[in-house]
Amino acid sequence: MQRLPKIGLPILALGFLILILISRSSINIGYGEAGVLFKTFGGGVVTDEPPLGEGFKIIAPWNKVYLYNVKQQEFFEGNMQVLSSNGLEISLDVSVLYQPDIAKLGLLHKTKGENYVNIVLIPQIRAVARSVVGRYTPEQLYSTKRDAIQQEIFEETKKVVEDQYIQLNAVLVRDVTLPQAIKEAIERKLRQEQEALEYEFRIAKSIQEAERQRIDAEGKAKANRILSASLTDKILQEKGIEATIKLSESNNSKVIVIGSGKTGMPIILGNQ
Repeated sequence: MQRLPKIGLPILALGFLILILISRSSINIGYGEAGVLFKTFGGGVVTDEPPLGEGFKIIAPWNKVYLYNVKQQEFFEGNMQVLSSNGLEISLDVSVLYQPDIAKLGLLHKTKGENYVNIVLIPQIRAVARSVVGRYTPEQLYSTKRDAIQQEIFEETKKVVEDQYIQLNAVLVRDVTLPQAIKEAIERKLRQEQEALEYEFRIAKSIQEAERQRIDAEGKAKANRILSASLTDKILQEKGIEATIKLSESNNSKVIVIGSGKTGMPIILGNQ
């Protein structure tokens, strides 16, 4: 009976050791995650094999798995201070959509580590934003060039970070804030340009209307000349006779003198 405790203690210790080994030999990789395997006795970070996918995995107890979120993620860089082409300070709010390059997750872990966003992405976005904004005036930034700036920041940043195993999906310029005095000056200029365009439109419309009236008058004059040239004395007499016949058939009181007048056309005398 005295030997049982001495036997039971090693069994308990062995059982505890087995539990520890089992817990260290298994890992559950969640939704939207991938694992980078680190082989303690096999060369360190595994870069020549695909990362571990979702689900329950068994690994050697002396190895380790580093988990990465491989879904699309966003970071917001607000109040970023940059200079325009003429040296004025501009404030940008930028959102960046990104995710790690899953196929090269081992290389990302080995070269940049889990803090790759702060090490690579954020500094690169800041540097490119300053470079791109420095090509434009405050007026362009405020009005017409925001989409172009957004696209340029995206394309130039993507070229750099894709070589560092980061997939850049989009760069969104949320807001461009100018100094208040510059903003008011630009708004005044835009209003003046709009008023000038409206004035030019009214002038162009007036010119078009005058041209239309001129063409209409010329058309009427040409029609009258053609009509006058075609009205011979015989045609006028024939029309006069037709009119006389119609008048004679009317119930209105009148006197028709046939063959009177300088041209021999009828003269119509009313009862008034």
